[in-house]
Amino acid sequence: MVSASVRRKGVEFAQERGLSCRRACALLRVARSSISYVSRRIAKDAPVMAAMRELSAQYPRYGYRRILIFLRRKGFQMSVKRAHRLWRAAGLQVPRKRRRRRVAASRPRPLPASGPNHVWAYDFIFDYCANGQRIKCLTVVDEWTRECLSIDVGASIRSRGVIDEISRLISLHGAPKYLRSDNGPEFVSMAILKALDEQGVDTAFIAPGKPWQNATDESFNGRFRDECLNLEWFRNRQEAVTIIENWRRHYNEVRPHSSLGYLTPIEYRSNYLSTSTQPREAIL
Repeated sequence: MVSASVRRKGVEFAQERGLSCRRACALLRVARSSISYVSRRIAKDAPVMAAMRELSAQYPRYGYRRILIFLRRKGFQMSVKRAHRLWRAAGLQVPRKRRRRRVAASRPRPLPASGPNHVWAYDFIFDYCANGQRIKCLTVVDEWTRECLSIDVGASIRSRGVIDEISRLISLHGAPKYLRSDNGPEFVSMAILKALDEQGVDTAFIAPGKPWQNATDESFNGRFRDECLNLEWFRNRQEAVTIIENWRRHYNEVRPHSSLGYLTPIEYRSNYLSTSTQPREAIL
């Protein structure tokens, strides 16, 4: 069964070969009244596709589901199927990343957080500026709300810098029950263990060579690199600090999160605190 648009293209091809419109329509059994038909869907979809292209240029690593959230915020109400159709029609597919094959093995999952401010996860991620300066970023994430509490950027962050940043966050948000991290030298030093013990915070170290046990922060670091570090061009370390902080605020307050029902971390925290009556205390 050939669609009407394809039959019209056939008539156009026949006309290019020298046939009249009447003769081409008769041979291909196409109504002449349909030749001048212009779909109203094109005019209807034009504003949406323009907004979709603008958002895709602004957020090149977002897929159509996350772009749909931004379109709805702009007042374009549509279904997921329509958004997917327009996304494909505009050729805005995001390249898929190749997943590495993993050897099947027993991978015990760490027990998850039970509420906001219950478990924080932290880790380091590295990058370079255009002038050759290295930047080292300490990322701290609330495992329950997926909120990025801090991205501390510096040339070199030692144990003292980690202690100062965690102490600052505790003064702002209160002390978590656990801090999850790998066994890096900055996280297992006696100075950090002593400081956490004074704050009443327990450590939850992951097993060596098993980064998936710190999945929340590893996932955040992947988003951070994909949507910020790989897209931005830092001329120097001072500029990197400003751009990264702006991205962190955007991540918490604007960017919808698929695992939170496409709410932002701030919205998810507010909804949870307004509806939950469960106590925060739990045992990992």
